[in-house]
Amino acid sequence: MQNIATLWTALDPRKRIIIVLAGVAIFAAIVGLSRMATTPSLNLLYAGLESGPAGEVVRALEQRGVNYEVRGGAIFVDSAQRDTLRMTLASEGLPTNSSQGYELLDSLSGFGTTSQMFDAAYWRAKEGELARTIIANPSIIAARVHIANTGSNPFQRDVRPTASVMITSSGGELPAKHAKALKFLVASAVAGLTADDVSVIDSSGGLIGGAEEAPSNVGEDRSDTMRQRVERLLEARVGPGNAVVEVSVDTVKTTEMIREKTIDPDSRVAISTDTEERTNSASDEGGGDVTVASNLPDGDGAGSDSSSSQTNETRERVNYEVSQTEREITQAPGAIKRLSVAVLVNGTLGLDDSGAQTFLPRPEAEMSALRELVASAVGFDEARGDVITLKSLQFEPLAALGTSAQPSLFASLGLDVMSLIQAAVLGLVALILGLFVIRPVLSQSQGQGPMALAAPRGDGASAIQAASSSGTGDALTGEIDTSDMDEASLPVVSGRSAIAASHEAGEDPVARLRGMITDRQEETVEILRSWLEGEEENA
Repeated sequence: MQNIATLWTALDPRKRIIIVLAGVAIFAAIVGLSRMATTPSLNLLYAGLESGPAGEVVRALEQRGVNYEVRGGAIFVDSAQRDTLRMTLASEGLPTNSSQGYELLDSLSGFGTTSQMFDAAYWRAKEGELARTIIANPSIIAARVHIANTGSNPFQRDVRPTASVMITSSGGELPAKHAKALKFLVASAVAGLTADDVSVIDSSGGLIGGAEEAPSNVGEDRSDTMRQRVERLLEARVGPGNAVVEVSVDTVKTTEMIREKTIDPDSRVAISTDTEERTNSASDEGGGDVTVASNLPDGDGAGSDSSSSQTNETRERVNYEVSQTEREITQAPGAIKRLSVAVLVNGTLGLDDSGAQTFLPRPEAEMSALRELVASAVGFDEARGDVITLKSLQFEPLAALGTSAQPSLFASLGLDVMSLIQAAVLGLVALILGLFVIRPVLSQSQGQGPMALAAPRGDGASAIQAASSSGTGDALTGEIDTSDMDEASLPVVSGRSAIAASHEAGEDPVARLRGMITDRQEETVEILRSWLEGEEENA
């Protein structure tokens, strides 16, 4: 601790500020890394739950001590525990579905349950089961079903059950064909219910597939379908992006009913023959009056005035059936009245005589074959007035806007970006620790040797600096070099003459020192004590 304090006092203010900032940065980096290490990566567990089921899931997670996070209507947990938690919660019946089905009937007992209570529970279970089936569609995230049952009242007549379906779709408005399928689904599940009595309502688009609504966009839908069909057919030959197709469909927008009756008089067929024959016979004896002559034997009475007649009559009646044709034609809105197709095909590139690149239109044989394919794809009818225009022209190149989407280097290598970031942060922390903390400490510890004395000013200082900088000078040993000094000109110091006299007399300096220690013992002890204490402090 004393060495650290000594090092700290020996540093200048600039180094102190650098060390403090480096320590703060290292501390923040260590705290951030520890937080990143202790905070697990969260993945989605459940989303789109209602308040009740979501609360049950959260309570189950808290009981297990699982770290979770709620973001809006979604619950996130550790990615390593997500699959296990889903299976465990599913075994416990979580999350519970808000629309309960036939399990409602399990709670009913035979005692205290009236027929009205059972009917209400039954229809509620039916609505829940239908809602579950509708939610199974990936494009629907929520559904509610309401069934208006007529009951078993014998006094009600001509009352039909109805139903309504409220849905929330994930991709905007639900298509009409899906709504029609939902109508038949609900109608098939309820006895006596027809698809026309089921209403499908979208939370964003209102009523879907109403019976009173006429398909106003039938022509547009058909043109889009035909256009996609022709483009797919042409791109198989000319390549993607080398064909542009536009289809215009003129449809009938009114309802028209036509009745025709045709009679052919030449094509008659005898269906029955009736023949009738009559014969009539009549005779007259003549003279019916009584006279005198009629009483005489040979008189006028012998004469006879009688006559007879016979008539034959034959009739024949033949019944013929004349052929006739009756037709009743109803043209509903949406029928195709006229079809127009425009197709633009890009040509090819070739080389002219000079070797330059030039545009070459497609040959007539190929264009004729493409025209036949287009006519077959759209159902071309010349009698109806359909028109197909097929041209081969050069396409103008379009400059690409922006940059193309390409996978990054990390994505192509399959590396974990977060792991690389954590490794980079750790390397940076180690670098900062080595440069700003360990290196200054080591440099200060290595510089704790005997400090060089300040060189005297003047020519001697410049000479010493030059020698030290060149590396050829001798190091300071603490002894004074008297080779360049004039000892006679130096001032006389106490004891200087005696020492010089002893040197001149040839006395031993060690013997002289022993004599001084013997004469001044107390002063010698104080000097030795001060040296020992100084060495302990340096240690």
